[in-house]
Amino acid sequence: MKKNDWKERLDIVYSTNPDYGYDIDNDEEQTTLEPAKQVLRVTIDKKNRGGKVVTLITGFVGTEEDLKDLGKMLKTKCGVGGAAKDGEIIIQGDFKLKVVELLKKEGYIKTKPAG
Repeated sequence: MKKNDWKERLDIVYSTNPDYGYDIDNDEEQTTLEPAKQVLRVTIDKKNRGGKVVTLITGFVGTEEDLKDLGKMLKTKCGVGGAAKDGEIIIQGDFKLKVVELLKKEGYIKTKPAG
């Protein structure tokens, strides 16, 4: 990166400090834990969903891409739709036991059905 890249410091107007250095955000995604170390919780949820029931998988530690891959695999195996974002996987419908079984087969041994 160039030393004088103005696009990286659009929010800074002016500084009188001669030693001032611009903070450049280096948002590095965290690395994905291996499946055996993941502690996932599988719950049934229907709050703020118009009365519809969903299976919610929380506790995933890793990149958004790996989360989406896991979500896609679960949605495919259950034959339903859903979403994967912000560390959560949402599977449409009540598939709590099936999701726990699938996750354990994939190596997520610390998976717990909650509530």
